[in-house]
Amino acid sequence: MVAKNRKQTGKSPATQADRDKSPLVSPPGKSTVRRAGREGKGSSGSHPNGLSGVRNKLRLTPSAVVKLGITLLLGKLYHLSQLFENDRHFSHLSTLEKEMAFRTEMGLYYSYYKTIIEAPSFLDGLHMIMNDRLTEYPLVINTLKRFNLYPEVVLASWYRMYTGVMSYFGIPTKMCWSINRGEGLTPVNSCEGMGDPAYFYVTCVFLLNGVMMSLFFVYGAYLSGSRLGGIVTTVCFFFNHGESTRVMWTPPLRESFAYPFLVLQMLLLTYILRTRTPSRTAMVALGVSNLCFMLPWQFAQFVLLTQVASLFASYILGYLGAAKMQSILVTHMVTLGVCFVLMFGNSMLLTSFYASSLVSIWVSWSETFYTFETGAVVMQGLAWVGATVLLKFMLSTVLGASDDAHISGLIKSKFTSYKDFHTLMYTCAAEFDFMELETPVRYLKTLLLPINMLVFFVCVCVTLCELVTPQLVYHSLQLVAFAVLAVLIMRLKLFLTPHMCIMASLICSKQLFGWIGEKFKHQVVVFAVMAVMAIHGVVNLQAQWAIIGEFSNLPQEELLDWIQENTHPDAVFAGAMPTMASVKLSAGRPIVNHPHYEDAGLRSRTKLVYSMYSRMSGETVKRNLMKLGVDFFVLEDSWCTRRTRPGCSMPEIWDIEDPQNVGKIPLCTHMSRNSRPHFTTVFSNEVYKVLKIPKITKDLR
Repeated sequence: MVAKNRKQTGKSPATQADRDKSPLVSPPGKSTVRRAGREGKGSSGSHPNGLSGVRNKLRLTPSAVVKLGITLLLGKLYHLSQLFENDRHFSHLSTLEKEMAFRTEMGLYYSYYKTIIEAPSFLDGLHMIMNDRLTEYPLVINTLKRFNLYPEVVLASWYRMYTGVMSYFGIPTKMCWSINRGEGLTPVNSCEGMGDPAYFYVTCVFLLNGVMMSLFFVYGAYLSGSRLGGIVTTVCFFFNHGESTRVMWTPPLRESFAYPFLVLQMLLLTYILRTRTPSRTAMVALGVSNLCFMLPWQFAQFVLLTQVASLFASYILGYLGAAKMQSILVTHMVTLGVCFVLMFGNSMLLTSFYASSLVSIWVSWSETFYTFETGAVVMQGLAWVGATVLLKFMLSTVLGASDDAHISGLIKSKFTSYKDFHTLMYTCAAEFDFMELETPVRYLKTLLLPINMLVFFVCVCVTLCELVTPQLVYHSLQLVAFAVLAVLIMRLKLFLTPHMCIMASLICSKQLFGWIGEKFKHQVVVFAVMAVMAIHGVVNLQAQWAIIGEFSNLPQEELLDWIQENTHPDAVFAGAMPTMASVKLSAGRPIVNHPHYEDAGLRSRTKLVYSMYSRMSGETVKRNLMKLGVDFFVLEDSWCTRRTRPGCSMPEIWDIEDPQNVGKIPLCTHMSRNSRPHFTTVFSNEVYKVLKIPKITKDLR
C-alpha cells in the first residue's frame, strides 16, 4: 500500500459562499369552437419525421450524432468530476470521511445504498430497507414507500453485479492508499476506482447528468430547428452552470437523479406537440420518462402540475387539439397510477395538487366544451383552479393525509404574515426564501435574461399573428410557470435556469428570427451574441474551477468513533437532523428523527426533539425524549446560537410555538454549561456534546 500526503488547501470565503448558493378530447360527437388552423400550422410539415428530423434537418449522420453525444457526455462528466474532486479532495478521503461528506439528507439516502451492498444478498438488502427499524425508532417503516429510494436500489444492484463479475474474472476494481493527514492525525486508508462504493455511486450520478447534457443539445436543436440552437443551449448551460444545477456539490440529492428524466420527458412532449398524430410508441416513451422522473423525487408532482397547467392553458386558448390533449392527459394519469403502485400506496401522490388537476380536467370534459372567447377562457381557467384546490383538500380530508400540509403553510407564509414552527424551518433557510436579487443580476451578465425576454416577446407577437406552433406556446407558458416557482422559492431556479437555456436556442429559429436576414447574417448575429455571453460566462466557469478545498470534519469523526466504540448497537439517538443522518449512516445506530421532512409524523417527532433548543424546562424536554425512547441526545451549540437572520435562531423559532416562555434563557444554553440534573454528559468536544438520559428515567418508559 502506497502512502500519500493529503494536500492542505483552503477556500476563499467569497468562493465558498458562491458555491453554497448554487444550489417539483372532447367526447366523440361533442363540438368545440376553436380558431382554425392553429395546432398544425408550421409543425408537422417542417419536421415530418419527428425526432429523427433533427438528424435530417441538421444534416447529422448517425455516427455524427453518436460522436456528438459522447463528446458532450464525457465533457460534462469530466467537468462535474473535477468540480467535486476539487471541492472535497474526494480521492484522498477515508470511507468514513466520504460518508460524512454526504451531509444531511444525502447521507440518509446513501445509507440505504450502503445497506443493500453490505447485505448478504441483494434480496436481503431489499428486505432490510423495506422493513427498516433504524430510521424512525421504534417504528418499522418501508423506506421505498417513504423516501423515493429506487435510484439507490438500482445503483446497489449494479454495484453488486459489477463487483461480482470483476471478482469472478479476477479483475481489480479499486486501488487503495495510506493517506497521511498531517501532524497529530492518524493515517487513513483511501480507495479510488469503481470498486469503491462511494466512487461507484458518485460516478453513476455524474454519468447520468452527462447524458442530460447530450439531451440538452438535442433539445435545443430540435426546438429551434438548427444545430446552432443546440450549441446555444449547451453554451448557456455551462456559462450559467452555478445557477443551473447543484449536482457537483450534492450528488445524492433526489434532483440529481430525477431532473435528467424531466429533460427527456419535455423533449418527447415537444415532439408530440409538433407531430400531427403522435404514435403509440411516442406516448409510451413519454409515460416511461414521466415515471422515471416521478419515482426518484417527491417534488416531481409539483413540477408536473405546472406542466399540466401550461398544457391546459394551451388547450383552452385554442393552440392544442382536444384529441392530443386527451392523449397526454391519459398518459399522465396512467403514469401516476403506476407510480402509486410502485411507491406502495404513497398517499402524497393521490392527495397531490397534480392528481387533483388531472381529475378536474378529465371531469370537465364530460360537463362542458371549450370556446375561445376571452371571458370563457378566464372562467374555464378559474373553474379548473377552483376544482383542483377543492378536490385536493377533499381527498386529503377523506384519506386523512397531512404529509404535504407544510407545503400549504409554506405557500401561505409567502403571501401573508403566517408562520409556525414548520414553515420557519423552511423559510429561515436561504434556499427556500424568495429568489435573491443577485440571481437575475447574474442572468443579466450572461445575457440569459435579455435573450429570454426577447424570445418571449417575439413568441407573444407571432402568437397574436397566429403564426405560432403549439410547442412554442407550451414552452413560453412553462417558462412563466418555472419563473413563478423560482421567484417564490430560490431553490427551484434549478428548473428555471435550464429552461431559459433551452428557450435561448430559439434565437436560432428561422420562424421567429428570420426577419434578421439570410442564413449567414443570422448566424453571424448568433455568434456575436454568444461572444458577448462568453465575457462573463467564462468568468463564471473560472470561478467554479477555482474552488479548491478539502473535506475535513474531525469533531464529527470523533463523535462517530465514540458512538461506535462506547454505545450498544441498539442505543437510540436524537439530535439535529443532519447529524442524525450521519449517525445512522456511519455508526448504524437507531435514530428517531432525520432530514426527510416531508412526513407529518416525522415533523412531529423532530419538533419534540428540537424542544432541546427551546426555552422549556429541562424536565419537559426530558419527558419529550422519553416519549420517543431516546438513550442519547447529540447537542450542538451552533444550533442554539446560529441565526441566519432576525427571528431565525432556534430559540426564536420556538418562541412562535411557546410564547409563555419568551424571554427565558434557552435550555440548550443551560445544557452547554451543565447538563445535570436532567441529563449526563458522556462525550464532549468543541462542537458536539452527547447527553445521556439517566437510567432511572429510562425505566419509567
